Amino acid sequence: MSDTPATFTPALILHGGAGNIQRAKLPPDLYAKHHASLQSYLRSTNALLRDGASALDAAVHAVSLMEDDELFNCGRGSVFTTAGTIEMEASIMVTTVQDPDHNRPGELKKAAAVMNVRNVRHPIQLARESLLRTGYTPDGKPKHDGGSMHPQLAGPHVETLAREWGLEFKPDEWFWTQRRWDEHRRGLEGKEEPISLSQGTVGCVCLDQWGNLAVATSTGGKTNKLPGRIGDTPTLGAGFWADAWDASFPGHSITQEAAFPMVSNGKGGVADPSSLYIGDRPTGIMASKPDFWADLRDSLQSCLSPRPKSRSPDPPAYSSRPSSAYASALGPLLEKPFHVEHSCHEFVQDIQTTSPRKAIAISGTGDGDAFLRLAAAHSVASLSRLQSLSLSQAVKSVAGPQGALQQSAGSRWGVTGEGEGGFIGIEIDTACAVCSSGRLGKLRRGNVVFDFNCGGMWRAWVERGRNGENVERIMVFREEYE
Repeated sequence: MSDTPATFTPALILHGGAGNIQRAKLPPDLYAKHHASLQSYLRSTNALLRDGASALDAAVHAVSLMEDDELFNCGRGSVFTTAGTIEMEASIMVTTVQDPDHNRPGELKKAAAVMNVRNVRHPIQLARESLLRTGYTPDGKPKHDGGSMHPQLAGPHVETLAREWGLEFKPDEWFWTQRRWDEHRRGLEGKEEPISLSQGTVGCVCLDQWGNLAVATSTGGKTNKLPGRIGDTPTLGAGFWADAWDASFPGHSITQEAAFPMVSNGKGGVADPSSLYIGDRPTGIMASKPDFWADLRDSLQSCLSPRPKSRSPDPPAYSSRPSSAYASALGPLLEKPFHVEHSCHEFVQDIQTTSPRKAIAISGTGDGDAFLRLAAAHSVASLSRLQSLSLSQAVKSVAGPQGALQQSAGSRWGVTGEGEGGFIGIEIDTACAVCSSGRLGKLRRGNVVFDFNCGGMWRAWVERGRNGENVERIMVFREEYE
């Protein structure tokens, strides 16, 4: 790729699991171990991207490191099934904001996933090989690389391929850890877990300097899951997704983050858009487009309106307006996203010589069964694409507090762990990134976003500080660990 000029500042975000993580059950020494591991993997992967690695290679690198770390529920730290076995899953997906007519291998939108893997040391590397070994050349001719176009492969056959492709294997004993075994036994006996072990999928989303996005995920699944269970991690559109589309004018709505550049508030949050008002009078674009945000809010609320609980003749499930209670809960959605890093401070006002494009990549972690039922990752992408929402708004509507995942649990919310989880992601929108190479002499930047609805989500990312410097962030709760 050295012949292609850089157009983006590389970016990444990692997650290490989410769920009912409680401060009282997360002692300082265990927190320190997680913090140190995530910080190390963040720095290592960021260095690769800055040195010119592709988004695909960097994302796989980060997840491979976590697969070797007993702290996380993947690879060597995987949880056990009810039968006392370990069955792992992993997936990879790539896309690009580049002109689709100029894609290179590893950039064209494509996904691969493996499941029910037993002894492969790095399932994410097996997913990567499955993605790249297609069995065909770009022009459709047969290619004898041992691969196929299958996006999902499972069990003994995919392990046979792993051996043929030279991937590393480990015996059962290598994957056995005392901490996970004790958790397995306590779960079978119905005993409460004394400490907050990392649960859920680990993942990484990367943006490289050419505008390519990659999302890599890996997990051991649910503690004491039934043997043979397949979760959201290897299921396209459930636990992960990457997509890109033409955002040509007209028809490409300006999102809130694009209209109002936001900077870090030092706590993983953003500046309050209410500052764009003088009293009750809007300023700037709010004044020039007085009906825009009202229309956008109504559109989102209509899309996410919950199914009526009563069995009596009620309005249709997809009514034009939600109930007043749900509307009030959804109200803050467009007012203050939990986290977004936005670096663009102007709009593209003139007609561009090439069509503006938007690309996103997201990775989820938490209760995989709920993610499956809602096709959660694809739902986020659809909201962003079809409702012209920013990625942060779409993530919040699905995985944030009172979002679709939480609503799906109904009366079981907070009791069984159903619906708990979150997303990380990166968004590129060339329509609002005027600080581009060859225009202002700067590189475009992506937006790093996340949100979750549960006790905590381990995550690590690099954001821009108030003075433009890069700041490492490693967190588990909404506020700093103290």
